[in-house]
Amino acid sequence: MEAFRGNHPAKVEDGGRLKLPGPFKKMLDDANVTQFYITSIDGLSAQIWPLPAWEKQEARLAELSADDDAAEKYLNLTSYFGQQVEMDKQARVQLPQILRASANLDAEVAVRGMLNHLEVQNLKNLAESLPAIALTDENRKTLRPVLKPSND
Repeated sequence: MEAFRGNHPAKVEDGGRLKLPGPFKKMLDDANVTQFYITSIDGLSAQIWPLPAWEKQEARLAELSADDDAAEKYLNLTSYFGQQVEMDKQARVQLPQILRASANLDAEVAVRGMLNHLEVQNLKNLAESLPAIALTDENRKTLRPVLKPSND
């Protein structure tokens, strides 16, 4: 499957259903994906993983040491917030209630492509947080190999 890219504002319907934006829906249709795992690692945004991508994530986690504290925390959080869902005929997915409440996903949201999954965040909260996530000089240094122009 291609990488998810970009930001597509959307609205969460009454009852917590989110219609997946057209460009993402087309990619999912092309890959024949209708099952998802919706979760979070912080309760501030929802991650919508196509089930095959989530299963790969689980396999990577299983390779970590059984006593790895980070893996255990990750699994505890993603299990607490997580639910497996199926996309309906109108391209909607049901966001878990516990996650809708904690991340304030009840109105306008940003649905952003994060390569192998989608991230859904309250649009107002995202806009307010952008200055805090600006790239630092250290970030730019780390990303230099990616950001420099290619000679391809």
